Amino acid sequence: MPNSKDDVYGDHISARFNDELTELKTQFLNMGGMVESQVERSIEALTNNDSQLAEDVRQNDKAVDRMEMDLDEEAILVIARRQPAARDLRLVISVIKMVADLERVGDEAKKIAQMAIKLSEEGQAPRGYVEIRHIGKHVLSMLHDALDAFARLDSDQALRVMKEDKQVDEEYQAAARALLTFMMEDARNITRCMMVMWVLRALERIGDHACNIAEHVIFMAKGEDVRHSPMEEAERVVGR
Repeated sequence: MPNSKDDVYGDHISARFNDELTELKTQFLNMGGMVESQVERSIEALTNNDSQLAEDVRQNDKAVDRMEMDLDEEAILVIARRQPAARDLRLVISVIKMVADLERVGDEAKKIAQMAIKLSEEGQAPRGYVEIRHIGKHVLSMLHDALDAFARLDSDQALRVMKEDKQVDEEYQAAARALLTFMMEDARNITRCMMVMWVLRALERIGDHACNIAEHVIFMAKGEDVRHSPMEEAERVVGR
């Protein structure tokens, strides 16, 4: 796992404690990689009308759930064995919370896969696929950058992820308005267009979860909680 010069985790006298923290971070990044793949494959399944790939994504969600439980258990064991304080406690607590975000991203990928299966049975919707590809690419980039910021303990990169969330929200709202207008003009496709709306909503939520992970990275790096704070406050904490 790459480390920046600011990554102060892993410098304990106890080699075993260092190993446990490194293992926790490695397991988290492994889960992040799996969730990234789930989102990417769910979008591919929907836009390519591939019901078999969608079914694979749906089934793989069980593995994501197992990874969440394993990571939670490992984090609890670290707390019980080492009773960490300060920066180490921030790391362990943040991992527990970020794992919950990753699990919810996995749930959103599963929802997209379920919509892909339904649309493959009923026929693809006439609108919305260009927007799904565009917003899907955007939120996948956010998720990847948030995980990379965690790996490097890079608060600057985490701040950039947070700023991207507003743009994704605007893209989602514009796509939803266009789809609603189309449905009002031609009511024959409402059912299938509503499925596309749910997919767009799932992608917007994935962007929210990537933003949450970025906020936790800033908490680990700077020791200040920027959740529910205006962007100007987050910039102050990071030092911009």
